Amino acid sequence: MSMVVRDEGSKVNSNINVTPMVDVMLVLLIIFMVITPMLNNKVNVDLAQTNTATPMDDANKEDSVTVAITRDSKVYLGQNQTSIDQLGSQVHDMLENKTNKIVYFRADARAHYGTVEDAIDAVRTAGVEEVGLLTEQRSNALNMSGTSGE
Repeated sequence: MSMVVRDEGSKVNSNINVTPMVDVMLVLLIIFMVITPMLNNKVNVDLAQTNTATPMDDANKEDSVTVAITRDSKVYLGQNQTSIDQLGSQVHDMLENKTNKIVYFRADARAHYGTVEDAIDAVRTAGVEEVGLLTEQRSNALNMSGTSGE
C-alpha cells in the first residue's frame, strides 16, 4: 500500500497584496483634502456678498487675528467665544509681538450691525488702526438677474 503525499505547502504565496491598502489611503487623502480648507474658518458664518470683494490673502494665514460675529450676536476670537468687554484686551495680547497689526472681521450677513460696530470699536480701543471686513464675491448669476441701474 502506498501513501499519497500532498505537496500544497510549496504553493503558498506569501506576497502581500497592497492594492486594497493603496485604495484606502487614496480615499483618506481625498477626504482630508476636502476637509482641510473647512478647518480654517472655525466659526460658521454666512459672509455678506458684494460685487467688488477685494482678496485679503493674509486673512487665511494661520497666525492672523480673526474676529467672527454670528447671526445671534456671539463674538469669537479665533475659535474661542468671548465677550465684547474682553475682546480689546485679548486682541491687544495677541498682537503684542506681531508686525502686521491687522484684525480681520468675519461677520454674518444677518448679524446685528450694532454688535459688529461694538466689536470694531473694542478692537480699535486696543490700539488696532487697520481692520479688514471679509466678504464673499457675488456670483455672476446673481449679477445678471439683478435690475439694471439705467
